[in-house]
Amino acid sequence: MLFVCYPKCTTCQKAKKWLEEKGVTFEERHIKEKNPSIEEIKDWHKRSGLPLKKFFNTSGLLYRELKLKEKLPNMSEEEQYEILASDGMIVKRPILIGDGFALVGFNEARWKTALGLE
Repeated sequence: MLFVCYPKCTTCQKAKKWLEEKGVTFEERHIKEKNPSIEEIKDWHKRSGLPLKKFFNTSGLLYRELKLKEKLPNMSEEEQYEILASDGMIVKRPILIGDGFALVGFNEARWKTALGLE
């Protein structure tokens, strides 16, 4: 499993601790040092079943600086993928990618279900 995170993010820290406590084996990837490619984002988007807008870190500084709240509704999916791949800090995190799923943001109940830990 791949755990994509920003180590300074408290939600990412909480999710990592939760995974470790549950004994889940994962590879950790620092989203700012190695931001996702367009292909990865497309794959994660497909696996997640979520609307693409859920992949944006709406509380991030860059999101506000780029005025994405106003721009996103008029952008094509391809343009949104390009923006998400341009800087890891625009992407909502943490993301947990496993066989057939991608979980965006930490929600303990959803993660438990996806990992079969119920």
